[in-house]
Amino acid sequence: MDIMTHSQWIIYIFVAYVAGSIPFGVLIAKTKGINIREHGSKNIGATNVGRVLGKKLGIGCFILDVFKGAIPVFVAGYLVNLYGQSLDQISTNEMLLWICVALAALLGHMYSLFLRFGGGKGVATTFGGMVAMWPFLTLPVLVAFASWIIAAKTTKMVSLASLVSSFVLFASTVVLVMVQSSFSHAWPLVAVTFLISVMVFWKHRSNIGRIMQSEEPKLGGTKK
Repeated sequence: MDIMTHSQWIIYIFVAYVAGSIPFGVLIAKTKGINIREHGSKNIGATNVGRVLGKKLGIGCFILDVFKGAIPVFVAGYLVNLYGQSLDQISTNEMLLWICVALAALLGHMYSLFLRFGGGKGVATTFGGMVAMWPFLTLPVLVAFASWIIAAKTTKMVSLASLVSSFVLFASTVVLVMVQSSFSHAWPLVAVTFLISVMVFWKHRSNIGRIMQSEEPKLGGTKK
């Protein structure tokens, strides 16, 4: 890979971080005259936006957070001609750099340039970035999303569903790599999903404490 190509990847990664930094939850709430970081769980993500401002605006925030993760990954993959290749056709280095684009968007959401490096928990942005990495992480992410729906409906806790889905994302990726390639070639996929899982658990550490004490808010506004 030549210097020019490396320079292009650096640009893609930087743009992804800036895109991920756009705090759509804050901007949506501001249109209603509300500082979302002072209400509900004080998180800027779609769940808190929906809880404070209503379901429609929460869904809108979720969609925007998904797209700010997906678009940079899609554009980078398209410009470098990664789409249409199998897992063994793409080089480990290209795989790692493409993942860095998705990770940059996630870091932008979690540590936003526009919020003095504060931010949200990154579930929606992670979902968008990973789905756009077709076909390498699309299937594991869809399996993780299905697990999120099941866990959310079963437990009525979005935070617990997010924790479950992050673990399922990692486990599904391990299975995919075992079936379609090898760990020596596709280790970046396993590494990044493990890192994402760790980051999600870290960002949800206060939720974990409330879950263990049966104080975590549930969907519908009830507590147990």
